[in-house]
Amino acid sequence: MGDPRKQKKKYVTPKRPFDSDRFHQELELIGTYGLRNKRELWRHRTELSQYRRQARNLLAISEAERALRERELVEKLVRTGVITGEPTLDSVLDLTLGDLLGRRLQTIVFRKGYACSIHHARQLVTHGHIALGKARVTTPSRIIKVLEEDQIEYTGNSPLGDESHPARIAASDAARRIAEGPPPEAAIDESDDRGRRRRSGDRRRR
Repeated sequence: MGDPRKQKKKYVTPKRPFDSDRFHQELELIGTYGLRNKRELWRHRTELSQYRRQARNLLAISEAERALRERELVEKLVRTGVITGEPTLDSVLDLTLGDLLGRRLQTIVFRKGYACSIHHARQLVTHGHIALGKARVTTPSRIIKVLEEDQIEYTGNSPLGDESHPARIAASDAARRIAEGPPPEAAIDESDDRGRRRRSGDRRRR
């Protein structure tokens, strides 16, 4: 069994370490959810695979045997907000990694408008500016239950508790811009700018 005092690896590494498609997918998820490294991503992926493995094992047994265990698994995922649709084993099998990453404390802090960006949200959590039920939480990867979302706030001694704090104002402005979405003109100008940079780069290479 090993020494229980020693930490055990909580993730499974990919079977194909040099897969370019997986590289791009992992980098996109890391940037979108502000993860620290790929090990953090692999840990959540392993957790998701365990849920899906439990669902597959339950589907292989009779309905009378799986009734209680199925309800426990589904209710757990519903409490954490990972499942938002119909709570069945099929919905567990349809889960994606984004469904689990969206329930991280770091992600919810950003979505609630407490931070200017997903990376700023991680900084706030690790520096002790975020509390959950009046208790300071410094773990960005913590999975937040649905009932805990309304308990997320700034800590009592955090300077960000002041609504006039510049970072607080910037976070509110960022949340408003995300809610409104970028104007069509900005998207067109951005694409045209990228095209101009690409054409100028081609001329320089010639």
